[in-house]
Amino acid sequence: MFKSLWVKFLLLLFSVSLISLSAALSLRELIISDFEEYLEGKAEDQIYRLLAATEGSYEKNGGWNEDALKENAVWALLLGYKIKITDVRDNELVNTKKAIESLPPLMKKRIIAVSGFTPEEKVINHQPYTTYPLFLGGKDIGFLKIRPMIFEEGQRKETVFMMRSNRFLVISLFLLGSLSVLLSLFFSRRLTEPIKKLTMAAQQISRGNIQSRVAVTGNNEISILSKTFNTMADNLEIQESLRRKMTANVAHELRTPLSAMQGEIEGMIDGLIKVDGERLLSLHEETERLKHIIEGMEEISRAEASVLEMRKQSISLRPFLKNIKGRFEKLFFDKGVTLELECDETMRLYADPDKLSQIVINLLSNALRVTGKGGHVRIRTGIKETYGYISVSDTGCGMKKEDLPFIFERFYKSSEGGLGIGLTIAKELTEAHGGRIEVLTEYGEGSTFTLYLPDFTISS
Repeated sequence: MFKSLWVKFLLLLFSVSLISLSAALSLRELIISDFEEYLEGKAEDQIYRLLAATEGSYEKNGGWNEDALKENAVWALLLGYKIKITDVRDNELVNTKKAIESLPPLMKKRIIAVSGFTPEEKVINHQPYTTYPLFLGGKDIGFLKIRPMIFEEGQRKETVFMMRSNRFLVISLFLLGSLSVLLSLFFSRRLTEPIKKLTMAAQQISRGNIQSRVAVTGNNEISILSKTFNTMADNLEIQESLRRKMTANVAHELRTPLSAMQGEIEGMIDGLIKVDGERLLSLHEETERLKHIIEGMEEISRAEASVLEMRKQSISLRPFLKNIKGRFEKLFFDKGVTLELECDETMRLYADPDKLSQIVINLLSNALRVTGKGGHVRIRTGIKETYGYISVSDTGCGMKKEDLPFIFERFYKSSEGGLGIGLTIAKELTEAHGGRIEVLTEYGEGSTFTLYLPDFTISS
C-alpha cells in the first residue's frame, strides 16, 4: 500500500498540514503564556499602586482616616481586589464590604455592577489574603491584605478572552484540518494522475502499442514530461517504421540477386541453361552485388564506431579537396557534369583525413548520382561562427520535404539507385568529429549539404 506514489504524496501533504496545525497550537500556547505573564505583571503594578496610595493617605491625613481608607478599598475593588487594612497591632480598620456598604445607594449600585462584587461573595475558591506591610519613613504603620476576586467561570474579561480564543482555535483547527485533508486528497490525486497515465502509456508501448500517447495539459514539469514522452513515442514510431522499411529494403536488395542466382542455377541443373562463361559471369556479378550490400552494412557499423578510432591531424584543405576533385573529374566529365572547387589556401582543419575523405566522397557520389547532364556541382569551404565548413552543392533533382527527416537514416532511399547508406555514413563520421551536417534543398532545383567541423585554423 505504502509503495503507491499517490499514498506517498497524500502522506507527505497530510504531514505538512499536521505540522502546520501543530505549529499553530504551539504559537497559541506561546501567546497564552505571554498573556498570562502580562496579567501577572499588571497585577503586581496594581498592588504597588494600592500600597503607594494607602501609604500616601496615611501621610496626607497624619494617620489613618476611615473615609480615605474606604476610597482606597473601593478603588481596589474596581481593580479586581478585595482588601483589608489593619494597623500595626493588626486591628482591622476597613475592608471592602464595609467600604461598599458606606456608599450612597446609587453609587453602591454602580460600583457593584462594574466590579461584579456581591455581598454573598460568590467565588469559586476562597484564597487566603496576601499581607503587605505599610511603611512611612522606615516605620511600620500597618498592613494591607489583598485577595484577588475569583469569580465564577466566564465572568472575568480575561477569562472571556481565553474562552473565545480557545473556541476560535478549536473551530479553526477543525475547519483547517478538514480542508487540509480534502486538499491533500485532491492535490495528491492531481499530482499522481498524469504520472499514472504516463506509466500506463509506457506499459502500452512496452507491449507493442507504439501509438499510445498521453494528453498534455498545463505548462509545468509534468506537462513537459508528457510532451517529452509523446515526442519520444513519436520518434520510436518513426524509428520502428524505418526499421521495417530498412528490413524490407535489405530483404529486397538481397532477394533480387539471390532470386536471379537461384533461377540460373536451377536452369543449369535442369539442363535448360547452358553452363558457359557468360552464365558464370552473370552469377559472379550477382554475388558481387550481394557482397556490395553486405559491405555497406559493415561500413555503417564502422562509421558508428569511428569515434573510437579517430586519428586526427592538421589538414590543409585546398590540396586535400583538390586531390579528391581530381579523382572524380573523369566520372563527372563522362556524365557531362561540371565539378568546381572554391577553397581558401589558408584554411586548415584538424580531422581524420581518411574519414573526412570518405564524407566528401559520399557527398560527391550522391551529388553525381542525382545531377543530370549539363548540371553543376560545387565544393565550397569557409567559416561560419565558430565552425569551419565544407559544402557540396548540386543542381540535381533535389528532395521532397517529406523525405528530409529520414535522409540520414540507414537504407532510406528517396530515389532509385544506391543502397541508401552514403548519407548515413557521412552523418556518423561527421558527428564522430564533433561536428554536424545540414541540408538545404528545393525539389526539382538541387541540394546543398554542409559539413560543419569545430577544429579549424587560418594559416598566415
